[in-house]
Amino acid sequence: MDYLLLLEATGMLLACLLLCYLWKSKTSMDTNAPEPKGAWPIIGHLHLLGGKTPVFRTLAAMADKHGPIFTIQIGMRRALVVSGKETIMECFTTNDSAFVSRPKSAAMKYMGYDGAMSALGPHGPYWRKLRKVMTLELLSNRCLELMKHMRASEVGLCINDLYSLCVKQLNGVSEGGDNCHKPGATKVDMTHWFRLVTMNLVLRAIAGKDITMLQDPQWKRYGLGEDEKDGEVRLFTKAMDQFMFLTGSFECSDVIPFIEWMDLQGHLRLMKQNAKVMDCFMSRWLEEHVQSRKNGQVKEEQDFMDVLLSIFPEDGMEHGHTNKSIIKGTALSLILGGSDTTTAAMTWALSLLLNHKKSLKLVQQELDTHVGRERWVEESDIKDLIYLQASVKETLRLYPSGPLLFPREAIQDCHVAGYFVPKGTRLIVNAWKLQHDPRVWTDPHEFQPERFLHRNVKAGEKGREFEFEYLPFSSGRRSCPGARMAYQMMHLTLARLLQGFDVATPMNEAVDMSEGMGLALPKATPLEVVVSPRLNRELYLQ
Repeated sequence: MDYLLLLEATGMLLACLLLCYLWKSKTSMDTNAPEPKGAWPIIGHLHLLGGKTPVFRTLAAMADKHGPIFTIQIGMRRALVVSGKETIMECFTTNDSAFVSRPKSAAMKYMGYDGAMSALGPHGPYWRKLRKVMTLELLSNRCLELMKHMRASEVGLCINDLYSLCVKQLNGVSEGGDNCHKPGATKVDMTHWFRLVTMNLVLRAIAGKDITMLQDPQWKRYGLGEDEKDGEVRLFTKAMDQFMFLTGSFECSDVIPFIEWMDLQGHLRLMKQNAKVMDCFMSRWLEEHVQSRKNGQVKEEQDFMDVLLSIFPEDGMEHGHTNKSIIKGTALSLILGGSDTTTAAMTWALSLLLNHKKSLKLVQQELDTHVGRERWVEESDIKDLIYLQASVKETLRLYPSGPLLFPREAIQDCHVAGYFVPKGTRLIVNAWKLQHDPRVWTDPHEFQPERFLHRNVKAGEKGREFEFEYLPFSSGRRSCPGARMAYQMMHLTLARLLQGFDVATPMNEAVDMSEGMGLALPKATPLEVVVSPRLNRELYLQ
């Protein structure tokens, strides 16, 4: 009898436990964001994210089916994917403190000086200190104003070099096809030109360097030519391209840690090689700064490496990193972030204008109206060039420099759109999907700068909700601190170029708008443009 009572009690207890489990499972399912079917053991949804289709487009298609917030399993990691204005706003306002960190990655370990490169690192006192230093000592309004002469000087020099190349074509054979009937018209790889102009601006601000290593007869300052194969510029730009590609590529060991030793994709080997090349440059430049300080040499123009050395003495340690690693990692992150993304954006902007001749004409008419043809456009004129500004904004809407914002990681449990998000979940914000959302943007796939003539994307002036319709530089505590500097570089460079030169495509063909692979969404093919001077000769010789 006692045995039967014990058996009955045990059965009732097991039944209660089963009911509790089922209830908890149901509750959990009801409060978790929807998850697409097809996840496999260990790899999760990885097999759905491969192939030639860019990941941001694959995730955008999933959002069309499952909504603006859903969960996917990336290997052994859980990720929350958001693309709707309301859900993104909730992530970056209500839950900004929860999503303030970055997940650990192979790129951070091997190419980011093992976390010393704070842009790739987790949240904490170290990240906060570096963020403050960058914001106050390089990217503040005061610092950017002090660098105004440097930007004007570098852009002016590159414009003069471009004019010199055009002049040389007057007595030679042009290479631009049917569009080279104008005097001095010549064909230029503008992707490469934008890259080296931007890199010169950034290197001068960060490391006090100038790209003068190569002495090609056509491009004395910028090394644009066939003779650069073994040059230092070529080596550095190639390493930069590889860094951005590897950082933007999916690495299996980031989400399936136990297979790291296998290096299935070969990425880890490439990361280690890239780190050696980059460190060679950064170490040499740092040593030059150290020796200058030891020799008591006073520079007329202090660069950011000088500032970092004054804050982080050469032989010190901070938060587990040597000061040398901190300086090199911080400087490298600013060089990479400031050059590649800006280059890609300007390349897309000029490509779009070339494919939309009416918009190109309006930009140049605006320059002629507000600046004229008797002097060069200055940064103080940009506030009046509202169509140029709108064209840049529309470019960044269509081709954001980070179509998927750099991943974040929840450092605490939280709720988004009513769904439970456990600690450790990765956050993937599909900015490309947001900025192509037909509920927010009319004709979202069309290039229409006019849409920005009546919109103000500055936070606070029309409510914070409006800010989250447009995220070219992310938002919240981990947003890009160099957004203002990037806009200044893009506006001035494009304004000077389009004021000083008529531009067209060879044979009047449409520009190929295929997207390449990489973190900054580069254009897949080089942008070849036929340029010809449109101002008086004296202006180019100033």
